[in-house]
Amino acid sequence: MIEVRELTKRYGELVAVKDLTFEVEAGRIWGLLGPNAAGKTTTMRILTGYLPATSGRATVAGYDVFDKPDDVKRSIGYLPEVVPLYLDMTVESYLAFVAEIKQVPKAKRKAAVARVVESAGLKDVGRRLIKNISRGYKQRVGIAQAMIHDPKVLVLDEPTIGLDPAQIREIRELIRGLRGGHTILLSTHILPEVTQVCDGVVIINQGRLMASGSLADLAASFEKTDGVLIRLRRCGAEEAGLFRGLPGVEKAVVEGDEIRIEWSRGRDLREDVARLALDKGLGLKEMRSVASIEDLYMKIVSGGLEQ
Repeated sequence: MIEVRELTKRYGELVAVKDLTFEVEAGRIWGLLGPNAAGKTTTMRILTGYLPATSGRATVAGYDVFDKPDDVKRSIGYLPEVVPLYLDMTVESYLAFVAEIKQVPKAKRKAAVARVVESAGLKDVGRRLIKNISRGYKQRVGIAQAMIHDPKVLVLDEPTIGLDPAQIREIRELIRGLRGGHTILLSTHILPEVTQVCDGVVIINQGRLMASGSLADLAASFEKTDGVLIRLRRCGAEEAGLFRGLPGVEKAVVEGDEIRIEWSRGRDLREDVARLALDKGLGLKEMRSVASIEDLYMKIVSGGLEQ
């Protein structure tokens, strides 16, 4: 649905994006992850037709971004980092205005507004002035305007920036609910955003591709061992010793209020770990993979998994 091939953007001597190549499959949510000034926003502006590239190719929904920009813009919905809202308009009148700008047929505009008001959870504020609604609702309006013409692709630039924890949770739930009906490219520098929302990730640093793929595949590509972190009713040396006795376990150590258990990659001892915790009455509270997105991200950005 989104294909990028050797995309490059230069500003004089400054290279903002260099030879970037990646793909996003239809119906998936893919994160565009990287530190500040990595080139994420530049990439999104090129894909949405807001900015020309210096070289390379990109297609969205089968249309070449440079040869058929109008077709791309009809196929894409864009939420920029700074949401373009008219504060003295009501939510519904603003969305109707955007529907007109995006050439939604007049006979279908009312239904289009009703659809995105429902999808974005804006029923309670539909007739209120935008300047009088919360930051979280403003962000929902921004997502609604991106969806008003029912595009195949959504490009969301830092969709939760500046929100409080409750608002962040709401926006993430909203984005997850769009999976399947839309292909979504979501730019962020917030690691939990990727693990909680995305199916896979493109990681860039200083404008260059560092890694691309599903989270599981990327983690597997650099970890020589597999394993889990578990939380029990009590996590001490005695409990860790029990897991070291499991056949195949190479390491079981206490890390804070958790126990880290590792084994050789290619095996899967998760059921054995869970069964031991159950049989011994250890009170298993949580079990998750040892290869966290934070481990992956820091290793890649430092150059440990460069492509």
